[in-house]
Amino acid sequence: MRLEILPVPGIGHVTEGDDLAALIAGAAPWLRDGDVLVVTSKIVSKAEGRLVDVPADGPERLAARDRVLAAETARVVATRGATRIVQTHHGFVMASAGIDASNVDKTRLVLLPVDPDASARALRAALRERHGLDVAVVVSDTMGRPWRNGLTDVALGVAGMPAIRDHRGEVDPYGNELQLTQMAVVDELAAAGELIKGKCDQVPVAVVRGYLAATRDDDEGARALVRDASLDLFSLGTAEAHAAGLRAAATIPDGTGPTPPDPAAVDRAIAAVTDLVAPGTVFTHVTDDEVRAGFAATVPDWPATATGLLLGAAPTPVDRPDLVRFGADLQRLRTALAAEGIGSVLLPPPAGSTASATLAL
Repeated sequence: MRLEILPVPGIGHVTEGDDLAALIAGAAPWLRDGDVLVVTSKIVSKAEGRLVDVPADGPERLAARDRVLAAETARVVATRGATRIVQTHHGFVMASAGIDASNVDKTRLVLLPVDPDASARALRAALRERHGLDVAVVVSDTMGRPWRNGLTDVALGVAGMPAIRDHRGEVDPYGNELQLTQMAVVDELAAAGELIKGKCDQVPVAVVRGYLAATRDDDEGARALVRDASLDLFSLGTAEAHAAGLRAAATIPDGTGPTPPDPAAVDRAIAAVTDLVAPGTVFTHVTDDEVRAGFAATVPDWPATATGLLLGAAPTPVDRPDLVRFGADLQRLRTALAAEGIGSVLLPPPAGSTASATLAL
């Protein structure tokens, strides 16, 4: 295979309503059947009117950009300072949802196309029907990558070829059957096109020649590149995953159950976390009816049927409201209790107490 990567200069400034097929065919009369057009998503967005007006500068601009980002975000993946990595409604994970302020007037922002696959199909159809060209189209944009510095272009939409080259079932020269190999060929073509387009050269379209012998319609498009959430091992940033774990621990089903918990199970749960969060501290599991009644009278909303945990080196008097107080690490105890099959009720501390939380079993 011999590949050529050719620039398409002369397209000029693209505005809403422009006919991209006519602009590209006019700037590249040398196009051939089987060529792969790598088209920067920005000119697709401009032609489709995917622009929003914002103030040119100042805090008003930042506020407007935040509102636009929120509207384009399906979920936040990671946040570091002013940088937000989000998943768009398309399923792409990108910085700032792909919102772009470069190569556009300072009072406007460019959003991603609503449906990049549909945009690619429409451009391919227009080139075929009005200009007699049978080409594949890749709509590309720039993304960062986890664990690697530097940016690269990837495919957001594709028409005229499959997004993935599936090698599974093929046999390598050593006789091994390939089990997992699926190549994101449209991402590779997008990256190849970026080498010739650049970011400041006003060349928004490149042609990769020699890769395809013939085009082929594929209804799935670039959606095939979006990994299913159930298979994603890295769906959140570290801090976000930690926060999600704490939230999950805080939603352990509450309730004392029809019978008091097994004291031995409670002791096992306490032992699992005490040395980590409060070394040297003794916690007493209280089941005595009189002490429990004292809790119900002393602690607001304490369930009258619940047992509790007391903090101290010896059984604590009822009038001393020093109950379990792990702070944020209280969630670890709740998780350990849940592992033993014990529900719990997290209560606010008594008035005037130094405890950060109270725990009823």
